[in-house]
Amino acid sequence: MASNNQHFVPSSSFMISLLLVSLLHIHYAKSDLQLNYYSESCPRAEEIIKEQVNKLYHKHGDTADSWIRNLFHDCMVKSCDASLLLDTTKEQKSEKTSQRSFGMRNFKYIETIKKALENECPNTVSCADIVALSARDGIVMLGGPQIEMKTGRRDSKHSYLKEVEHFIPNHNDSMSLVLSRFKSVGVDAQGTVALLGAHSVGRVHCVNIVHRLYPTVDPTLDPDYANYLKTRCPDPQPDPNVMEFARNDRETPMVWDNLYYKNILSNKGLLIVDQQLVSDPTTYPFVEKFAADNANFHAQFGKALIILSENSPLTGDQGEIRKVCSHVNK
Repeated sequence: MASNNQHFVPSSSFMISLLLVSLLHIHYAKSDLQLNYYSESCPRAEEIIKEQVNKLYHKHGDTADSWIRNLFHDCMVKSCDASLLLDTTKEQKSEKTSQRSFGMRNFKYIETIKKALENECPNTVSCADIVALSARDGIVMLGGPQIEMKTGRRDSKHSYLKEVEHFIPNHNDSMSLVLSRFKSVGVDAQGTVALLGAHSVGRVHCVNIVHRLYPTVDPTLDPDYANYLKTRCPDPQPDPNVMEFARNDRETPMVWDNLYYKNILSNKGLLIVDQQLVSDPTTYPFVEKFAADNANFHAQFGKALIILSENSPLTGDQGEIRKVCSHVNK
């Protein structure tokens, strides 16, 4: 008879069974997000978001690139959970107050979309899903790829201001640091180069450019382009509260295309991070690929955006569904 003190030694088959159970658990955890999540609870949810994005774009054209930056900032910090949208309270300070969030705007229009959804389906559609789907639809408005995006995210009750500095890459960080930041959320080097292609649209504020122009011009900048930038940013010490800016792309500033990659190959990138894509041997081959093939850029961007948009979402009974995106439910 076996002793009561005898230790159980698991068999290999038992260990395999445990592994399979663990893998199944992981699979189901990832499956909490799904396509057409609101098909029964709010059948018109995605259609309403698309309608509002279109309406806001035609009324305020700069909203489309705002949606994209929202997704990037929200999902790079801890989770895709709309923590970015929370205002400062006595209990916590907003992520929007971070210097890394400088220049972000149009948060009020997220509330416009949320109000339309609340009128249709109260307490149903999360602000986190609005962030994700408005970015998806904004990209299409700019001529970018159609992306099938899963939904089912829930909203955080907390801001993560301290984490913003750690997780959001800065415009003058080294390329190795930028790559490591994206790798931490599952995006590889090719995906990182594709996501930075979002610089194809929108604008950069002069405060983030002048160090490449004054007191001497960065030698990696095309001289003629540098002269143009000085007309846009004539002051070497711009007031950070004054929104002087230059467009990322002078030729097609609001078109989602691969001209961005062609420009940086010609030393016409605005930011240090843009130029580093060309000078770094890890990223340079992908710059060449995307510069030569717009369809490939669109395809790889879509794949990378899906990975980013599914970074550690709150699902199930986690978090909440906010009634107003700027503050937690009372």
